[in-house]
Amino acid sequence: MAQSISIRIAERTYSLKVSSPEQEEVIRKAADDINRKVALYQEKFPDKGILEILSFVTLNVCMANITLQKQMKTMEDEETALAKELDGYLDNIDKNSR
Repeated sequence: MAQSISIRIAERTYSLKVSSPEQEEVIRKAADDINRKVALYQEKFPDKGILEILSFVTLNVCMANITLQKQMKTMEDEETALAKELDGYLDNIDKNSR
């Protein structure tokens, strides 16, 4: 069942519907993370407007996401290679035990 929540991002409040407590937790953590990054950029660039600040935050988050996706792909490739290597070892053991 959907539940209504309110979050605050960069001094604006948004009403959202969530389908689970887990989704609410993720949304609230994301909003907190955005607000921390906004505060850091506002401190570092006090002459920039909120739109520019949010653009920097968005770029930062997307870059981190892309980096994590690349790391996941590398780990998946390594997992596949290790699984093939393990299968080869197991096949050799099986053949030698006959």
